[in-house]
Amino acid sequence: MSNEELYRKSYFNRLGELSDLVPEAFKAFAQFDKLALSEGKLTKRLKELIAIAVAHTTGCPYCIEVHVKAAKAEDVTKEEMSEAILVATALKAGSALAHGVNALNAYDQTGDDELYKASYFTRLKELSTLNGDVFKSFVDFDTKSMKESILSVKEKELIAVAVAHTTGCPYCIDIHTKGAKDANASKEEIAESIMVATTLKAGSALAHSVNALNAFDS
Repeated sequence: MSNEELYRKSYFNRLGELSDLVPEAFKAFAQFDKLALSEGKLTKRLKELIAIAVAHTTGCPYCIEVHVKAAKAEDVTKEEMSEAILVATALKAGSALAHGVNALNAYDQTGDDELYKASYFTRLKELSTLNGDVFKSFVDFDTKSMKESILSVKEKELIAVAVAHTTGCPYCIDIHTKGAKDANASKEEIAESIMVATTLKAGSALAHSVNALNAFDS
């Protein structure tokens, strides 16, 4: 193996070695992953779309490979996959933008000990004054990415909830949980989307263990 080759599809085959190195924890994660991605209140098809979106948020090429193939097996189209990816893109960018209100607080030295308050989010409009054209362009992109198209608003909001838990943006979690609820998603459906996000974020760490094995053995 070349030291330059940090990612190859074939490296993923080493994942099974963890079942020998840490058998109990590996088995427990595999069971959790299976349950989180099994059909429940949400279809397996939608769960795989959520998984693809989250995999693009974590930036795990192995996860992208696995879940795109799994989604194709559930008859997910390339167009549906692309819409899910664009929701993930909007949410990852939106997380950075949302934290701009914290930057404004820090810059203005508000002296408030609370780092997150729902009311802080109202400061976001200040960015439209400070950097208007760029702000407007993002809002246009965000609005179009969340608009009903091949995927419904409900499906997109459930994807958004999952991605928001991956980015760890409390403002995004608040907005999109309410958005999913307004789109008639149940609490159980929202919880299932969060579990998919949880297993994908953990799975990204697990998948990268093949790189650690390569590094250890080099």
